[in-house]
Amino acid sequence: MSEQSRSLAASVKNSIVSTVKGVGEITDAVVDTVSGSLANAIKRTGEAAAALDAVSTTAAALIKNTAEVGGDLGSAAKGAVEGAIAGAKGLGLSTGNAASAAATGALKAAGEIGSAAAAQVRDAVTGTIAGVKVVLKEPFRKAV
Repeated sequence: MSEQSRSLAASVKNSIVSTVKGVGEITDAVVDTVSGSLANAIKRTGEAAAALDAVSTTAAALIKNTAEVGGDLGSAAKGAVEGAIAGAKGLGLSTGNAASAAATGALKAAGEIGSAAAAQVRDAVTGTIAGVKVVLKEPFRKAV
């Protein structure tokens, strides 16, 4: 994991933990965190590809951190996708690409946790969320 990814993951964890401790609402915390990470990545780099990578990394960190505290992975994954869509709309980026990046990052992290976690996340992000068709990309699957 690169230093930038570690920093982003730490920022995500701190943001979610402080919000959940403050009001106990993880879904809003996830949406705000992912949307904010997209905006910050665009401001830092000016590149949509880097912003989508940040969304994927953020969604993965959200899933891992949610699993650590025993939270609902499906809600966290859906919130990550909703946040990516909201952030993309606000920045004039492709909502489909942002949703796909968030869903794929969440699913990859869930796959690292276990098959039950992956199934829960896959079920939560499959289909249409906030009016956007989510397309999963599963780079972690090995060819058979």
